[in-house]
Amino acid sequence: MTGLTDLGLIAIRDGVAKGEFTAVEVAQAFNAAVADAQEALNAFIVTTPEAALSAAAKVDADRSAGKELGKLAGVPIGMKDLFATKGVQTSAASKILEGFTPQYESTVSQKLWDAGAGMLGKLNLDQFAMGSSNESSAFGPAISPWRRKGDTAALTAGGSSGGSSAAVAARLCPAATGTDTGGSIRQPAAFTGISGIKPTYGRCSRWGIVAFASSLDQAGPMAHDVADCALMLEAMAGFDPKDATSLDMPVPDWSALLNADLKVKKVGIPREYRIEGLNADVAKAWDDGIAWLKDAGAEVVDISLPHSKYALATYYIIAPAEASSNLARYDGVRYGLRDLPDGANLQDMYAATRAAGFGAEVKRRILIGTYVLSAGFYDAYYTQAQKVRTLISRDFEEAFKQCDVILAPTAPTPAFALGEKSNPLDLYLGDVFSVPASLAGLPAMSVPAGLSSDGLPLGLQIIGRPFDEQGVLNAGLAIEQRAQFSAKPEKWW
Repeated sequence: MTGLTDLGLIAIRDGVAKGEFTAVEVAQAFNAAVADAQEALNAFIVTTPEAALSAAAKVDADRSAGKELGKLAGVPIGMKDLFATKGVQTSAASKILEGFTPQYESTVSQKLWDAGAGMLGKLNLDQFAMGSSNESSAFGPAISPWRRKGDTAALTAGGSSGGSSAAVAARLCPAATGTDTGGSIRQPAAFTGISGIKPTYGRCSRWGIVAFASSLDQAGPMAHDVADCALMLEAMAGFDPKDATSLDMPVPDWSALLNADLKVKKVGIPREYRIEGLNADVAKAWDDGIAWLKDAGAEVVDISLPHSKYALATYYIIAPAEASSNLARYDGVRYGLRDLPDGANLQDMYAATRAAGFGAEVKRRILIGTYVLSAGFYDAYYTQAQKVRTLISRDFEEAFKQCDVILAPTAPTPAFALGEKSNPLDLYLGDVFSVPASLAGLPAMSVPAGLSSDGLPLGLQIIGRPFDEQGVLNAGLAIEQRAQFSAKPEKWW
């Protein structure tokens, strides 16, 4: 049943409901695809074929008994290894948590299981979600299924949700969870030719997700198309009293309300995003996107986001500051790695455990964060960054008085080869288009827009008003229908 792995989330759900195939047949097909590709793509840290089959068997039994099926009944998905999964290792791709098996389930993953989904495994990511290329994973990077024309160099699947994007693009799962702190759903989606949406901050509960930067982290879906993302987001979202930042709002029926007709809508094009030296293929894709939205009936307007030039610097003060606080809990005392040299005292154990357990990028961000929070520099760095964050949010508020959604590139370049960007600053600069929406807590989505001259996927980003995921999804659907992106990576693994 290899054809089953080419189906998207909605097609699988509907096919199982109609009896065209069983949920177990679907799980078996995807389990086989995962096993076949794991050595080459390294998309998963842990595989859970039994969990996928068990969930599928329950769906088939419920269908036979005439019971009502959930939104995602019979759909096997990949779970980013940042979500706590009861009885299954949750490592955040770090040696410091290797072997940690939670005794509880994250709110988002529980909602997905309650909707009838099954788990194929835990997906690779940058360590503690800190990175833009998946190269900081303690278990080796996930490899993109895409290749440049005439080149066999291993390419990044993006970060931090690189395992998620690689698995969906390679048809190892029809959909996957991601988390987005500064672009970690949108950039990997753009690099691998899939769709992904970061909802408004607070739409999805953060309870049970390993924390990176608590005022920025947000879960979201990654899938083949906009409709699949909309349906999966419905299952993931919702109020959670266990998360103090969770939005106490009803979850709209986004998938049923999808509409690509953008008449009377206005699309803002931020002039500050036309940065010097923008990749020519990315610039063309952006121009194509503008034309497509005009064709969908939208009016295109020029807007200004004047403080966006400070967004990267602001993000790389606030996010590391929050990370240094969140990661202080990893000390070798209660769970995870413990490195206890002979004759060591408590302080020595802390130091040895963290030195052995944290990777270079995590250590770098902890050091930056500790520095900007220190007594002599708190006001000069952290306080100033929070003020600029407010100015960035106000820029968006002013812009949305003129337009309904904003269109921009997702990333400044197509995917790059592993090892090609060895300077951390080069990697940080790759977040230039995705970070502003994260700082403002806005919903933002990446959809495929075409291929570069090297034959690699390019993504376009739609940013919306707070709580207007519907507007973002509708604009994404309008682009999807006109881009007609159907390219798939040629199988080499």
